[in-house]
Amino acid sequence: MSHISTMILQRLALGLVTLFVVSLIIFLGTELLPGDFAQEILGQSATPETVAALRNQLGLNDPMLVRYANWLGDVVRGDLGQSLANGQSVSELIGRRLSWTLSLALYAAIIAVPLSLILGILAALFRNSFFDRFANASALTSISFPEFFVAYILIFYLAGAGGPFPSMSSMRGEVSWGEYLHRAFLPALTLTLVVTAHMMRMTRAAIINLLASPYIEMARLKGMSPMRVIVKHALPNALAPIINVIALNLAYLITGVVVVEVVFVYPGLGQLMVDSVSARDMPVVQGIALIFAAAYVLLNLTADVLATLSNPRLVHRR
Repeated sequence: MSHISTMILQRLALGLVTLFVVSLIIFLGTELLPGDFAQEILGQSATPETVAALRNQLGLNDPMLVRYANWLGDVVRGDLGQSLANGQSVSELIGRRLSWTLSLALYAAIIAVPLSLILGILAALFRNSFFDRFANASALTSISFPEFFVAYILIFYLAGAGGPFPSMSSMRGEVSWGEYLHRAFLPALTLTLVVTAHMMRMTRAAIINLLASPYIEMARLKGMSPMRVIVKHALPNALAPIINVIALNLAYLITGVVVVEVVFVYPGLGQLMVDSVSARDMPVVQGIALIFAAAYVLLNLTADVLATLSNPRLVHRR
């Protein structure tokens, strides 16, 4: 077995262990929430006998370790349980919302990744120039503000007072691609502004770090233009850190959309999680949290593999 395959298996094993630990934390976190789930579902007017019967039906009287083992066993079989709010399958509820969250993450990534690479390359090419300082200052400004502040600023300028975009991105009925791109532009732009700064600065730093290398000096002595030196020689060797930072930000685009979806009333997993927390629908909250954790682990695994494959010294090591 090659060392690449061994590394992938090791990362998979570590990812499974991480998911197990996360599942335990998720379950314990929901268990420590104050209040009685059965009482919350039935309301304050429910009789003690009715509450006791519902607790027995939901298995809430069993020891915590027994309930965790039962829940984890169902998760391994692909069953995330039933919603306490409406009795629907949690897997079906998440499946309907997951496509919207992934669409928004893809929309933002299509804008953010090329933009970050271009800005990072130009900032490295024109290092210490006005453009470099302006790009860095803009990046630090955008990354310093919380998502909801950026979202409300965009709503004020681009949606308020007859702006070209809607302030709410609710999707009802069949939505064409053109209509979706229009409605989801502001939440996608919010996520883009939040993640672009980190990726741009990492791209700039990785390229500048390589510009003092001997082979870069040799390329310059051969008369290559600065842009060609960066794109052809520096950028390929800077891919490992750039891939890692892109993967981390893609994971954020999937798992960190809760605030953005709530602000724009976007029908994704983040909005579903907030609604489920308000309704104390713990099976849905646990399922969404586990999906977010799995997405984060999977993207980190992908980043590790791609970063290794981009480095010939690791692929063909002796």
